[in-house]
Amino acid sequence: MLNEKKKPSDSFTLMTQLIFPSDTNHYDTMFGGRLMEYMDKAAAIAAMRHARTRSVTASMDSIDFLAPIMIGEVIEVKAFVSWTHRSSMEIYVTVTSENLNSGDKKQNVQAFFTFVALGEDGKPTPIAEIEPETKLEKKLFASAPERHEARRKRRQERKQADASEE
Repeated sequence: MLNEKKKPSDSFTLMTQLIFPSDTNHYDTMFGGRLMEYMDKAAAIAAMRHARTRSVTASMDSIDFLAPIMIGEVIEVKAFVSWTHRSSMEIYVTVTSENLNSGDKKQNVQAFFTFVALGEDGKPTPIAEIEPETKLEKKLFASAPERHEARRKRRQERKQADASEE
């Protein structure tokens, strides 16, 4: 099964939510933390669909908030696995909102999450590779190694900083 490549569409996840007052701040815009929760859940589902095992969040980066989400709007959180390493997966997540009265839609957020697949022993386990199909999937796949390297460098620098504080 590991030699079999999977398509990003195999992991595609769509979550739809209506934004209520309890989801918003005093500006009647959605709390960023609540939105990140929805994004993390959608990314987790995409990761588990790809790996077919437990998967945990390793990092969230490049979270770009492009436009506010207003009270009463509907959001769509979309996620799919855009790249894989041995046991880790990069998940591309986007959020769009729709004003149900006007029908206007806008892209609000895009982000990259990294998840790690875990085996029965709770340790990282190998996963299938990704075979991109669409133009967007190919673009994300081609640029993923650079993002992976940046995350690896960040982890290494953090470990060095922690060691120097001891």
